[in-house]
Amino acid sequence: MADFTLPELGENVTSGDVLRVLVNPGDTLATGQVVLELETDKATIEVPSPVDGRVAEVYVKVGDKIDVGQLVLRVNEEGTVPAGPGRRVPDGEAPGSVETGGAAPGVGEGSAAPSVRRLARELGVDIADVPGSGPGARLSIDDVKAYVNRLISAGVVGAPREAHAAEPLPDFTRWGQVERQPMRSVRRRTAEHLTAAWTTIPHVTQHDLADITALDKVRSRYAKQVEAAGGSLTLTAIAVKVAAAALEVFPRFNTSIDLAAGEIVYKKYVNVGIAVDTDRGLLVPVVRDADRKNIVQLSVEIAQLAEKARAGKLALEEMQGGCFTVSNLGGIGGTYFTPIVNAPEVAILGMSRARTEPVWQPAAGQFEPRRMLPLSLSYDHRAIDGADAVRFLRWVVEALEEPFLLALEG
Repeated sequence: MADFTLPELGENVTSGDVLRVLVNPGDTLATGQVVLELETDKATIEVPSPVDGRVAEVYVKVGDKIDVGQLVLRVNEEGTVPAGPGRRVPDGEAPGSVETGGAAPGVGEGSAAPSVRRLARELGVDIADVPGSGPGARLSIDDVKAYVNRLISAGVVGAPREAHAAEPLPDFTRWGQVERQPMRSVRRRTAEHLTAAWTTIPHVTQHDLADITALDKVRSRYAKQVEAAGGSLTLTAIAVKVAAAALEVFPRFNTSIDLAAGEIVYKKYVNVGIAVDTDRGLLVPVVRDADRKNIVQLSVEIAQLAEKARAGKLALEEMQGGCFTVSNLGGIGGTYFTPIVNAPEVAILGMSRARTEPVWQPAAGQFEPRRMLPLSLSYDHRAIDGADAVRFLRWVVEALEEPFLLALEG
């Protein structure tokens, strides 16, 4: 008899909501067979079986929120349960050994247990940053509390999240009928992440307009060529290329702040995130090495990532490692907005709906209709000064207006 517990799901992913349970007691399992489908705060994940055998008991159901290390199935099988996907090997246990009976691994007070991870989330810290004091550097609740206290004493973070709890809500049923629905994992994680970003990053937003009249003509000319390659020649794809070039010209925008170490981390790679609106909430897949790809390649990749995001098929690694984010709301509408920096990045570019406006042309001595694109650059004022932000955004504007600038300086 072997216990099958929820394995590690990816970096900083500690739990998920059960979307589907694909086995029942008595079913025969084959190694690699998918037994659960989970929705985490970043993606939909299929959890495979690491062993052949027969399902004895199922301990989870659709709608449950389950943590890494939590007991999922009990399996009758011959031999041992190998380490690998679908099973987490506790510290001190040899790969391939079998858990028999008792609590799921890591439930003890002194391990990386779900209760420890939950406390870290509530206090707004990354569990990976907390040093463990137990055998084999295992973490305890006291380790998390001590780490947060050190950060507070050093002035690195504010008070724990509980100190900033929202005021209690009134009883809405006093005024009429209401319906309550649980927040889905993506929405819950988005709320937590953006709250942390907004409260810890001193945001400033710079706005500007780019004349894309000539660029629109170029887009129309080459649109079919890009479509034949499997992409769409959107302003988003062009903006990703421009942003990638701008990050090389202005390397301070391709950094992260490590306050604990008192350092600024300069990245030697250029990965650009794309904000995608889905029915599950906002997802940000990442285009890797955007500086090394042409606009056709970027158009195809962005189209593929957006399709996967809306279908819930993004892998976790496809949403990690971003250096800078582009958020295009122009397809919906609006003029300007204030995008929130996607920490630990230090800047984000927002695009609104382009519109035709009369613009004074000094050479012609008259107003002419021009296609103007509103841009909004939000940045972390701890890393970036206002003058540098204006220079960065003006470079982006000029690159959109004069594409040759990419070849000249990018």
